[in-house]
Amino acid sequence: MTSRVGVVMMTRDRRDQTLNALGQLTALPESPPIVVVDNGSGDATAAAVRERFPDVQVLELDHNAGSVARTFGVRALSTPYVAFSDDDSWWAPGALKLAAERFDTQPRLGLLAARILVGPEEREDPLNAVLAASPLRRRDGHPEPALLGFVACGAVVRREAFLTVGGFSEVVFFLGEETVLAQDLDAAGWEVAYGSEVVAHHHPRRGPAPAHRQRLQLRNELLSVWLRRPPTVIARRTAQVARLGPLGRGALLDALRRLPMVARHRKSLPATTEARMRLLETQPEGAAVAPAAGNRSTPRPGTSGPEGST
Repeated sequence: MTSRVGVVMMTRDRRDQTLNALGQLTALPESPPIVVVDNGSGDATAAAVRERFPDVQVLELDHNAGSVARTFGVRALSTPYVAFSDDDSWWAPGALKLAAERFDTQPRLGLLAARILVGPEEREDPLNAVLAASPLRRRDGHPEPALLGFVACGAVVRREAFLTVGGFSEVVFFLGEETVLAQDLDAAGWEVAYGSEVVAHHHPRRGPAPAHRQRLQLRNELLSVWLRRPPTVIARRTAQVARLGPLGRGALLDALRRLPMVARHRKSLPATTEARMRLLETQPEGAAVAPAAGNRSTPRPGTSGPEGST
């Protein structure tokens, strides 16, 4: 039977990891159609994928499009639901079938955040507990908590919902790109929910994060706030980042370089979504947990932490 869930994988200059992840995905009993979007790799990743996995569709970009590469992949598929994988992640056997069943029975579900197991030890990603503890309630009456964030390499989307809101933001580009998409789905009336029965595996590279990563995280957090939040929140968070010393000032300068893009893409959240954001921001710091492998910052319940591999 043809899978109703396609898979989009984005990658850049990580040929061996990509081939390993594809080996896992192509062995799934669901036999999902797979699209690999190569973000301008210089290590012949696209050629290697075509040679090793001829049934996998490859979109070879001539530049690094960041997380927007996933949007290109979703457009290339025709399945009603699409799961995201990075070049260091894949889905557990049966997970995509379970996800399709959730979407089939919940017509307003726009995105399902999976339970993520990290590394060969299959450790629980601490983010699982954060998402499960979200204080937000579903508006369609389902008992699972609603979310305003997720991890992209462990998410399945309803293709219609994803494309209707425009996919991932080109302004944020990559690292923390989940925040704006989650807000846009909520603003458009789609539910974002956690599904503990749907399992994704994440095998990030070990070792410290690149030195520039924290500055990029702060930049993208600012851009996300500038794109959707009201002036009072923008002013407060911008001032907080500016007071973080050289790191914060560098992130602010980087964000200011994208201000013309922000102006073109900015839109305010509806009052209901903004109220849900404010509820999350009032949660005690103790509700957050230690960062997971992959060197991403820890979100509050229901919000996203940046992740990714390109």
